[in-house]
Parts: sequence; structure tokens; C-alpha cells
Amino acid sequence: MLLAAGGGRRLGGRPKALLPHHGRPLVEHAARALRQGGCAPVYVVLGAAADRVRTAAELPGCVLLENPAWSEGMGTSLRTGLEALIGTDADAALVALVDQPGVGAEAVARVRSAYRSRAGLAAAGYGGGRGHPVLIGADHWRAVAEGARGDRGARDHLREHAASVLLVECGDIADPFDIDLPGDLGRLAP
Repeated sequence: MLLAAGGGRRLGGRPKALLPHHGRPLVEHAARALRQGGCAPVYVVLGAAADRVRTAAELPGCVLLENPAWSEGMGTSLRTGLEALIGTDADAALVALVDQPGVGAEAVARVRSAYRSRAGLAAAGYGGGRGHPVLIGADHWRAVAEGARGDRGARDHLREHAASVLLVECGDIADPFDIDLPGDLGRLAP
């Protein structure tokens, strides 16, 4: 699942999904990393400029969801995505963020390989700290969705279940920087 609904408030209102990276919208790169990392189907949660993203981005093999409450924070996008998955035959969701272009298919595949059961929780580790992508077994979806508010996604749930979260070191294959501020835009490739 790709959370790609942000409006880029700190970027002057430039929706993150549409930021150019290697000549294409950033959302394409993030969705490709999920597909190449072994995730299918890829659910992409859109919000800000959703119609423009649908028109500009090529997202084959993706299920596009729209979060009408995207402006309330990332937690609402996680909730939108998990609610769409509840009742499907999926056993886990691997959650990635559109604004982390340094996290690619290798990190996705590594965290995905940590799946053991519907009760599992795993997260990419960077120098001992928890980051994205995050794998959430289906047994946790309802609780995570209920707790996802504002800019708080699964953080509280993962903290409550810290002893059960498998930390998968990815610092050797990924860089978890975020594109949040105008100064971060230099980290994107033309």
C-alpha cells in the first residue's frame, strides 16, 4: 500500500505524488518499488490533486483509492487503505510512503520477506530505528485503522506491540529521507 495523498503543505502546496523524479511523477517510482519488491496488487491512496495524479501518472497494476479526508493527515490515508483491504484475501499490507524516493524495491522485498503470519508485524530498520516500509499482518488492520488519526498512522500500535515487531535492517540498501521541505527537493533527480 502506497500512501500518496499529501498536499505538500510545507512544500508550498505541491502535492508530493506529482513531484518530478527522473522525469516522471514521484508516485510512479514508489509504486514501481512496491511492485518490483513483490507486492501485488499495489493499493495507492490518493488525496491532494487526485484527478491530476490519475491523469499524469502511469500506475499499471495498481488499485487507486481516494481519501476525501487527506487534509486531516496521513493517518486518514492509512485508514482508507486498510479499510479497503479488510474483507479481501490479503494476509498482510506492506505500507510505504510516496515521499521517500531513497527506499526502493530491495528494501520492500527485504521487509516483505519477514512475513510469517497474519499476526505479524515488521518494519524496516535504519541504524536500529524503525522506519518504512512497514508490514502489518491482517490481524492488526482493524486496530491500526481505528487508531490512525491525524498524522499518526500505525506508530502507536507498533509501540504497543513493540516486542512483536520484527525490525529488518535496511540501512545498507535504502535511505529513508523524506521530501518534506523545499530544501529536500534537491534530493530528487531531474
